[in-house]
Amino acid sequence: MDRQPTLEGERVLLRPLAESDRDAAYAIASDPAIWEQHPMHDRWREDVFGAFFADALAKGGALAVIDRAKGELIGSSRFHGHDPDEGGSVEIGWTFLARRCWGRGYNSEMKRLMLEHAFKTVELVRFRVGETNYRSRIALERIGAQRTRETELDRYQGKRVLHLIYTISAQDFAAGPLSG
Repeated sequence: MDRQPTLEGERVLLRPLAESDRDAAYAIASDPAIWEQHPMHDRWREDVFGAFFADALAKGGALAVIDRAKGELIGSSRFHGHDPDEGGSVEIGWTFLARRCWGRGYNSEMKRLMLEHAFKTVELVRFRVGETNYRSRIALERIGAQRTRETELDRYQGKRVLHLIYTISAQDFAAGPLSG
């Protein structure tokens, strides 16, 4: 699976994230409101975001989200953990968008493009979201993701962080709210 494709929709263009996107990405990510429900709630800090951004570049799969009308970066998302066995799966996550884009269809279009791309080669897409990240949980449910019984427990700054696992199968996507 190509984890860094270029995907184009009506409103957004997704392309591989590059080092040259760092300043524009941080200008968005420096808004604490973006991270207030996220388990890594201090990602607005420059040092924390810098590590997050470097990790995205190092692991591959990271995409810059561009507003086609304005030609400017409005966020990022990532394909991660591609597993080709048993029909294949991949995780979509690490998404953040400028607040001006919230509730305006940008996230849905971005996820539709990413899901369409993923389902060319995998049967299942996973999403891992912090238990208290209600905005992301609601957004996932609106695009047809189903919460599973699966969870993951991590630690961040000495505190326990519970992540819930959501999935969308190729079949459910084809019958769901984002299908074309």
